[in-house]
Amino acid sequence: MINYLKGTIRRIYKDEARVVLDVNGVGYELLLPYFVMRSLEEDENCEGDEVEMEIYFHASERQPKPVLVGFRKEFERTFFEKLIQVEDVGVSTAARALVFSISTIAKAIEDGDTGLLVQMPGIGKRTADKMVATLRGKVAEWALLLDEGYATVPTSPIRGDSQEEVVSVLVNLGHRRADAIQKVEEATKAVSTTKDPQELLREVFRLERGLSE
Repeated sequence: MINYLKGTIRRIYKDEARVVLDVNGVGYELLLPYFVMRSLEEDENCEGDEVEMEIYFHASERQPKPVLVGFRKEFERTFFEKLIQVEDVGVSTAARALVFSISTIAKAIEDGDTGLLVQMPGIGKRTADKMVATLRGKVAEWALLLDEGYATVPTSPIRGDSQEEVVSVLVNLGHRRADAIQKVEEATKAVSTTKDPQELLREVFRLERGLSE
């Protein structure tokens, strides 16, 4: 399975949201979500430039021809892997649907904002409802991303107690450490237990959005 590629952009098919990446003389065709293609354009990447791509590799008995979906950051790929867990959202559908930033989509899911989700190509009201039902409460970490500038998160695991773990997650999502500490302290006051980092993250998200139980 292919997890990561580093090579030179050989061809760009903007209208089809595809690129061919030359890696040591082998051309890999990558399907790119719209926001990934947009980030390449904003970074002024063009044919002949070297890029690094996180890869989601998909092949099945029904679709034996492998599909490679390319991302700039690992957190983009991990969110994609969450998204395709939703019934009726396959790999190609999910790739075409990602026209907004990851944080925008994750916030819509956490807020139950199906009005925004149905603006995604290929996502109707029924599928949007399934996205909320399947993923709500599970994507708060991605909702807190400051990813319009394609912020980087570390690949190494974060260790420590729950509060410090959540502070570290927020810092690595682009928040200033002082602000992250304050957010976690506020969230800690509102949850029944501080032993679950995911619960703390969800509470931080609720406080950020001005939500209440």
